[in-house]
Amino acid sequence: MADSLQDQLRKAGLVNDKKLKKAQRQQHAAAMERKTQGVADESLQQAQRARAEKAARDRKLNEQRDHQAMARAIAAQVVQLITQSKQRRDGGDVAFNFVDGRQVKKILVTKLQQDHLSRGRLAIVRVADGYELVPRAIAEKIRSRLPETVVVCNDAEAQPSADDPYADYQIPDDLDW
Repeated sequence: MADSLQDQLRKAGLVNDKKLKKAQRQQHAAAMERKTQGVADESLQQAQRARAEKAARDRKLNEQRDHQAMARAIAAQVVQLITQSKQRRDGGDVAFNFVDGRQVKKILVTKLQQDHLSRGRLAIVRVADGYELVPRAIAEKIRSRLPETVVVCNDAEAQPSADDPYADYQIPDDLDW
């Protein structure tokens, strides 16, 4: 019984060589179709995965570009606010010292500007080539957009309370510390 089923059917006369070869071709074609179908499905899945990964990368790059564009727009708004509302410091003869990071800086301002800076009516903001004085309201707008640009913005002076016993006494302005 070492004969295959095909040989047994041929000996019995149920099939001839022509039908046998036709059946073998059909089996071979079906096997190749299953094999290529599996490869096609796998390559289709790989292509879909690659498209999904590319779309995710593109989305991430677009978000980064949008974020950078937004940062540039905010920086441009801050520069525009500063240039439109900066105070003139011509003829400043009073040195105003302030801390920027870990360094003590000095700018020359007028006596009135020094008073406004100490009372919180003016603020010092950093620009590319130095420092500028801007009104407090503008400094608050700048702080909401780019907080590291505002260097000095003192608290606005508080209104004297009615029960302050020293309200009647004048503080001398000629004291220099």
